[in-house]
Amino acid sequence: MKSSEISALSTEELVARISEEKTNLTKLKFAHAVSAIENPIRIKNVRREVARLNTELTKRKAASASEQQ
Repeated sequence: MKSSEISALSTEELVARISEEKTNLTKLKFAHAVSAIENPIRIKNVRREVARLNTELTKRKAASASEQQ
C-alpha cells in the first residue's frame, strides 16, 4: 500500500487496517514457525506495512494534539 493510499484512509479505517495487518503478521509468523512458508519475505513486507500504518496514525495524533493547544 502506497503512502498516498494510507493518508487517504480515515482514522477509523487506519486503526482497523492496523489490527487486520497485525493479525495477518501473527498468522504468517506462526505458519512459518510450524513449517517454512513459500515466501518468507512476506513477513518482512507485512511488518513494514504495519510500521507505515502506525507512523501515519502517530502523525495524525500529533497533528490533532497540536491543533488543540
